[in-house]
Amino acid sequence: MMAVAKEKGLKVVARNRKAYHDYLIEDTFEAGMVLSGTEVKALRAGRASLVDGFATVRDGEIWLEGVHIPEYTEATWNNHTPRRRRKLLLNKAEIVKLIQKDKESGYTIVPLSMYFKDGYAKVEIALAKGKRTYDKRQTLRAQQDEREAQRAVSARRQR
Repeated sequence: MMAVAKEKGLKVVARNRKAYHDYLIEDTFEAGMVLSGTEVKALRAGRASLVDGFATVRDGEIWLEGVHIPEYTEATWNNHTPRRRRKLLLNKAEIVKLIQKDKESGYTIVPLSMYFKDGYAKVEIALAKGKRTYDKRQTLRAQQDEREAQRAVSARRQR
């Protein structure tokens, strides 16, 4: 019998940069996902979009919705639907914490990144609070000020 080498390390498939712009991230969790075989193959090909993704609570379980994993092109008739609801695998304590915070006004659960960790498909989800327009402007201004300061420092060093 031939032994197959186990995958090691972290391979990022998709990131949700928009989440950092639209939400104030309070707490992050790493969750496994219940996936079909064609979904795993499509993810291994590096194809997924988290932009419209969010998580909901149903019957004491956390479900990932709105995440687009395109159909696997080499698959036959038994391919998956791209935007289906996927169950997230978390510890009971993490689920309870997410459910309590989700009930509070203004909180939502958003996916930040999807990746393979030691061969297993994982998603990093965050407990987030929506930013107001002025908060977004404030964040952009702070980033711009930071960039200008870095430029000034590097220009000073080059002289």
